[in-house]
Amino acid sequence: MEFVARGVRMYYEVSGDAGKPLLLLHGWGGKCESFLPVARDFSKTHTVYSVDFPGHGRSDEPDEPWSVTEYMEYIRAFLREVGVERTDIIAHSFGGRVAILLAATYPQLVDRMVLTGAAGIPPKKTGKKTMKSRVYRLLRGIARSGAARALLGEERTALWQEVLVQKFGSRDYRALTPSMRQTFNRVIGQDLTDCLPKIKASTLLIWGEDDTETPLWMGRLMEEKIPDAGLVSWPGCGHFAYLDRYADFRVVTERFLG
Repeated sequence: MEFVARGVRMYYEVSGDAGKPLLLLHGWGGKCESFLPVARDFSKTHTVYSVDFPGHGRSDEPDEPWSVTEYMEYIRAFLREVGVERTDIIAHSFGGRVAILLAATYPQLVDRMVLTGAAGIPPKKTGKKTMKSRVYRLLRGIARSGAARALLGEERTALWQEVLVQKFGSRDYRALTPSMRQTFNRVIGQDLTDCLPKIKASTLLIWGEDDTETPLWMGRLMEEKIPDAGLVSWPGCGHFAYLDRYADFRVVTERFLG
């Protein structure tokens, strides 16, 4: 199925019609299938909405760089279009960013929320990462300068910029189109820490203790900042804890959603 707003087409799926709405929000680089077992099992008790975020899966890319705010407003418009006035949410990683901002901005829309490996809190900067970032910004500035274009020409300058991206960029960033790279930068630069105390929804946090993308300390901080939140962490699990121990995830989440 398709939804269109802001000139952007989004692919989504609906499974089950057994009861309360449940919105599934995948991580960066994911799609509906990222939550395939969740949609399959929870459609027995909920009406499940799975989306491919714009710029992911079968959905269009935004025609301009988006931040978390644009993604959140887009999802709000989607819920209004499909007639959902209040929903439970299960969100992973980047999807957690959108869910956090949605729950903080429009608390009447969100009933209960499960965040697993959710992003939204800036990572701690180490000396090594800071130095790498400074070197990249310096070289990127030179590569984008008029002097570089005059000396090397547009084609070689563009190639140099791409070489820098491949050397210094993260795996997610390197895989993106140029337009989505701008969106990625805006998304990861948006600090949502101040949104956490504004969340009124009861929130279950599920984390892998070996998560290196969104480390466990982020989950603990969310538990501290969100007024009604509890944290479950599992040893031996990484960023995809909900899949690493799916049977446990299903049991805990089913009980929480009630």
